[in-house]
Amino acid sequence: MISMKPSKILEAMPPYLFTKINALKKEAYQKKLDVIDLGMGNPDHPTPSYIVDILCDTVKHHKNTHRYPQAKGMPKFRKNVSEWMQKRFGVSLDPENEILALIGSKEGIAHLCMAYLDRGDYFLVCDPAYTVHFNGVALAGGKVYPMPLLEKNQYLPDFSKIPQKIAQKAKFMFLNYPNNPTAAVVEDNQFWREAIRFCKKNNIILISDNAYSELTFGDYTAPSVFEFPGAKEVCLEFHSFSKTYNMAGWRLGWVCGDKRLLYPLEKFKSFIDYGMPTFIQLAGAAALKGSNSYIKELSQSYEKRMLKMSDGLEKIGWRAPRTKGTMYVWASLPDFMRKEGSLSICEKLLKETGVALSPGAGFGKCGEGYARISLVTHDRRFHDALLRIAQFTKKYQR
Repeated sequence: MISMKPSKILEAMPPYLFTKINALKKEAYQKKLDVIDLGMGNPDHPTPSYIVDILCDTVKHHKNTHRYPQAKGMPKFRKNVSEWMQKRFGVSLDPENEILALIGSKEGIAHLCMAYLDRGDYFLVCDPAYTVHFNGVALAGGKVYPMPLLEKNQYLPDFSKIPQKIAQKAKFMFLNYPNNPTAAVVEDNQFWREAIRFCKKNNIILISDNAYSELTFGDYTAPSVFEFPGAKEVCLEFHSFSKTYNMAGWRLGWVCGDKRLLYPLEKFKSFIDYGMPTFIQLAGAAALKGSNSYIKELSQSYEKRMLKMSDGLEKIGWRAPRTKGTMYVWASLPDFMRKEGSLSICEKLLKETGVALSPGAGFGKCGEGYARISLVTHDRRFHDALLRIAQFTKKYQR
């Protein structure tokens, strides 16, 4: 057997957060523990039946869709995305040149880093952040400059704290609201105007990861960055079918923006993939034409779970403020647990109780002291999860 090391970049990276969590879950299953998985943001609701029916019919009766697809996305898919963006946000996009289909937004973000980055280039990335925002940069050989998301600042970055010498060297800024992992939302749209001005001034591409735009609660509605003046000149926005339509395993998304900013990603993808299967694109196109009632019911389901989990955690000493969007609760560990660290606490919780949470430290240094709780199990299971966390907390406090 030959001996060969992976690239230095890959070898230097720690194991992927959810790979570690999955290994611990496997151990728990082997010990016959009743696992309640609130770790990965993996929707438990099924894909709407009308989307599944279209996929099955297309695969069965339209064999030409079994062939190689159009890499940038089939015209019908891009047209329906354009119409959805217009209807939802009032944003006009040219379906021919300003929309690109993706094998999920995670793939698109990672490939965008590779399309634009030269070794040593800087990216402005929130801390904590969705893991591909910093892992994609690292894999492309870039450097992350963290923008702390602090509770006292409503988990919004302070652009004035970014050194000018860093701003002048940065190529991208990643923003993600409604936010993963903190579940924060932007309620004052002046934030977006400031972000656009900052990026224009410093020749930075602003990336809006808008995967949770439709999962919002109460009277809050998430905007698109393109609703604000000047955004087209400096912004790209990513969207996903994973959360809005419970199509996480289908791997489908899109990115949109000015064709000059999109072209490097389109060119990069042309070398390494053939795009999404046509039958999946057609199912996605149909999803965008479906009724909004499904999305409203889905959001109400997550809101109900959020209230149950947030209020229950508060009663047992885990500070977990109510949120206005996403499918997560961002919970602060009790003070007597914080010294041990979120990685150790979440590992012990899973091993002892079978409840899997995501340690905040896995999303960045500023995530330490927190745990992300994904609202992705049957409603009845949240009562059990809270009981186990309460027992673990009481035992730990002694």
